[in-house]
Amino acid sequence: MLPVFDLVRNNPNFRRLFLAHATSRAGDAFNTVALVVLVFRLTGSGLGVAATVVFEVIPIIVLGPVAGLLADRYPRRRLMIAADVGRAVLVAVLVITHSWVGVAFMVAFGLSVGSLIFNPASSSLVPDVVEDDEIVEANTALWTVAVAAQIVLAPLAGVVIGWAGVGPAFAVNAASYLGSALLLSRLDAGKSPAAVLVRGWASVRQGIDTVRDSTLLSRLAVVQVLASLSAGATSGLLVVLASERLHVGPSGFGVLIAAIGIGAATGPLVLRRRIKPNDKRWLFGPYAVRGAVDLSLAAVTQPVIAGAALGVYGVGTSTGMIAYQSTLQIAVPSEVRGRAFALYDALWNATRLISLGLGGLVADATSIRTVYVLGGMLLLAAGAVGLTTKLPIELTPPIDARG
Repeated sequence: MLPVFDLVRNNPNFRRLFLAHATSRAGDAFNTVALVVLVFRLTGSGLGVAATVVFEVIPIIVLGPVAGLLADRYPRRRLMIAADVGRAVLVAVLVITHSWVGVAFMVAFGLSVGSLIFNPASSSLVPDVVEDDEIVEANTALWTVAVAAQIVLAPLAGVVIGWAGVGPAFAVNAASYLGSALLLSRLDAGKSPAAVLVRGWASVRQGIDTVRDSTLLSRLAVVQVLASLSAGATSGLLVVLASERLHVGPSGFGVLIAAIGIGAATGPLVLRRRIKPNDKRWLFGPYAVRGAVDLSLAAVTQPVIAGAALGVYGVGTSTGMIAYQSTLQIAVPSEVRGRAFALYDALWNATRLISLGLGGLVADATSIRTVYVLGGMLLLAAGAVGLTTKLPIELTPPIDARG
């Protein structure tokens, strides 16, 4: 058995976290396809799809610092359960009614708020349930189950939507949130909050200072901003590429998402022993790989070739994300970890919002091909900036944020 699954089998706390993550991600695979298909059908434009992501991004920008502080100040398990239950109620609205685009936008906004509470708490909790030398394996397991859901369930979601409509897909997602909450209720870790000794803006600023004072973490933030200027538009408008350039419908779009999932699942399982936190080849190299893929997507019109390219994109995304998650979990102390994760999310999504707005305008004014050409160039630039940066050879133990 692979070591990543040995960890699931032998560590009861991590197993509960893993199963909750798997259950929730299974529902997300249906929701991802259903929401973009619904909005594209109701609006018929790239700007409509981009608007959905705007509603997802605004809470992260506005409420991100507060959400990160919540993950550090309150019991993380309790926050995660509350976020799951709240998101289940919201998705149930789209099960009942899905004929108004305004309702879809509002649900997207609410789901983003729930994820904003859940994600920093979840990411911050991983080092509390595994040893430091198991963090890469733990992140590999969590990432693999997420993309496995894409591989198996995204194409199924496309078929279900094409046959029965989006309502059943949203129902699956609502049920998955409730299942995740039930599993998390049995988790032993995350019952006590971290010690936050300062209040107000000073407590929020601790996360900013932690990132700013580290050469590695500050450069990673700069590169993330550059990459988000690309990935926001290209990822959000993939449904437009599928429809207008590759000429495939909902089922074909689901297969393209599954292709990303195949690469994203294969990459960490094959390369997990080579992925190293603080190694700029793994932190920044994947951006260059993804840039090359975007340029290839701009050049082809055959769905099979595009699917293969998206598989490579998945490898780059997954290995880079595991290196990023593991680096933050090791380098940032527990009592400020939630705020650090929230800061990166806010930076990524603020730039992503700009990218989506510009991408939607460019797609409607010129073509979706232009969006992918510009996106590929930005990702190549992000990789170059990171790979040419001088970084410490090894991670030093994190400095206590209270001192």
